[in-house]
Amino acid sequence: MTRPRPSVGPALAGAVDLSVLKQRPAASGGTGPSATGGPNATEVTEVNFEAEVLVRSGQVPVVVLLWSPRSESSAALGDALAGLAAADNGKWSLALVNVDTTPRVAQMFGIQGVPTVVALAGGQPIASFQGSQPTEELRRWVDSLLEATAGKLTGSGDGDGDGGEEQVDPELAAARTLLDEGDFAAASAAYQAILDAQPNHAEAKGAVRQIAFLERASTTSPDAMAAADAAPDDIDLALAAADAEVLAQEVSAAFNRLIALIKRTAGDDRTKVRTRLVELFDLFDPADPEVIAGRRNLANALY
Repeated sequence: MTRPRPSVGPALAGAVDLSVLKQRPAASGGTGPSATGGPNATEVTEVNFEAEVLVRSGQVPVVVLLWSPRSESSAALGDALAGLAAADNGKWSLALVNVDTTPRVAQMFGIQGVPTVVALAGGQPIASFQGSQPTEELRRWVDSLLEATAGKLTGSGDGDGDGGEEQVDPELAAARTLLDEGDFAAASAAYQAILDAQPNHAEAKGAVRQIAFLERASTTSPDAMAAADAAPDDIDLALAAADAEVLAQEVSAAFNRLIALIKRTAGDDRTKVRTRLVELFDLFDPADPEVIAGRRNLANALY
């Protein structure tokens, strides 16, 4: 399973779906577990995967439901799991991943269909199943999961629902809130303050990168790719088109566009394009196959 870079990014109001952005919850009245899970489930995307799944699973077991609103059985399974999570009062955490709006997270799990359930502890998958299950079978499955992890995680074992809560620094919590609200300028300043005090803070580094990209890319013209295709040697158009392609989840296309331009440029122009390409690489997990291929192709273009 590929672990994403511990970075964050807010939703853009009205923006197209993007795996590096946090998806806002579905509007009230929607169907599926994200609309019915309530406080007993957390909607997970690539943005909060690190905190809500990997980090959280070091405290209590995390049960990830990969679902689709196109699947009625997904919604039923989500409701059943949410009910069990409520009954267990914080002994484990339920995370919901909509495979339609967050495909990159679904790809990390390598699922073959929905619904699929994967349990993690200590950042590692330890159990899984595909398809619907009767509530009594789910109860037994969860109980076995709790038995297998009893005493092995920092937040498990007391059963009062309090020990598993992540203790978040107030400054970090405030920065996350600003980010979730889409206040880019304030969020960037808050994360930068954390980074100034802790230069190696992974989340703050990722957040600053993501926000810079989002602020720039959100102003890109809808016809940026067509404009760049019509003038393939125009550097500014190519940079804008690459941003638009990342927003559209066409990550390899964005990388290839800039690599092709690097092959045709030299001097300061080449440096400008290469610098932007590296910035785009850094938005993703360095172990992502598309990033690995992109870096390899960049090296070939340069040497």
